[in-house]
Parts: sequence; C-alpha cells; structure tokens
Amino acid sequence: MGFSYDKLWKKLIDEKMNKQDLQKAIKTTPRTMAKMGRDENVSMEILGRICKYFKCDISEILEYRVEENNDWSKNKR
Repeated sequence: MGFSYDKLWKKLIDEKMNKQDLQKAIKTTPRTMAKMGRDENVSMEILGRICKYFKCDISEILEYRVEENNDWSKNKR
C-alpha cells in the first residue's frame, strides 16, 4: 500500500514541465523530488505548495493504492 505520484508526473508532461521546473517553482529540494520519484511520503506542506502552484485538488496529483495482500486489514478487530 502506498501513494503514487503518477498523476503529478502526467500533469508535468501536460504542462510541458520537468521535475526541475517543479522543484524551482515550489521551492523544494532535490531530495524531496527524489522521494516523490520513488513514491515515498513527503510533507503535507509540499503537497499543498504543489496544489497551490497548479491550482488543483490533491486528488489530481496523488493517488492512494492498496495492496491486495494487505495483512493489516485482515487483523482488524
């Protein structure tokens, strides 16, 4: 389970931008961009900056994916 930034990368293509352009626009670090490239968690502040820049909802840049073999959901009481 985890988050996917595939929608963000598609949006960059649609806007004719690359990751470095976005990094500069939202004033973040290469490390944060690398984390998103690996579908790792980043702060809500960063996600907010991206949404503000694109004037979009978070659902337009981020997607939550559930793994099919999720043991956690089986252990709920």
